[in-house]
Amino acid sequence: MNSPLNTTPTLRLRGITRTYPTASGGLTVLKGVDLDIMPGEVVGLIGPSGSGKSSLLHAAGLLERPTSGQVMIDGEDVGGLDERARTRLRLSRIGFVYQFHHLLPEFDARDNVALPMRIAGHSEAEARRRAEALLTSLGLGERFTHQPAQLSGGEQQRVAIARSLANSPRLLLADEPTGNLDPTNSHAVFESLRELAKTTGVAALIATHNMELAGHMDRVFALKDGHLEERAAEAQAY
Repeated sequence: MNSPLNTTPTLRLRGITRTYPTASGGLTVLKGVDLDIMPGEVVGLIGPSGSGKSSLLHAAGLLERPTSGQVMIDGEDVGGLDERARTRLRLSRIGFVYQFHHLLPEFDARDNVALPMRIAGHSEAEARRRAEALLTSLGLGERFTHQPAQLSGGEQQRVAIARSLANSPRLLLADEPTGNLDPTNSHAVFESLRELAKTTGVAALIATHNMELAGHMDRVFALKDGHLEERAAEAQAY
């Protein structure tokens, strides 16, 4: 885990804007967003649909280029990288979790998690060992050889979390990771994600509509009219 003396943000956003062309002119959804997230910190991102949460995650994860502004990961300005370098960085240093798990149905849980490591060049044996360790840490030690259709919704999403952490990323970005789950599974999946962030030192930015879960994050920010506003994280009992 990263030293508590580390004062370099894993993610630093400065002046991020995003404007989309429309038939009636440009639609600006992000208007100069600044944000720092430290190693091991779990930060919530809330706001109504269409407020720009996904746009902000895509900019932070190098999936889209912002209209203007600076994206830094571990102190390195990465916004100007070419597409090949951005792809390499996403594979090695950024993990993604989405509302839909997007597991490959023909692969079992272990091989779904191992896939990003195989793409990154690790041996099959090494990738499978890492996958088994991650799945075990998420309470899926008895599910290595189960295909997605044989897993519950909560189990599938935990496999997706394990996959996102396969290459030991520095930054984890999650877009409504519990949006399709019932309250019990939502809590279990979120706790798994939060515990892994704390133990591995990964910085996590989680977009959610679930205000109860947001209340258990280290900090919470709301997107309103294109601007980011910090909100008090009022924890509620599960």
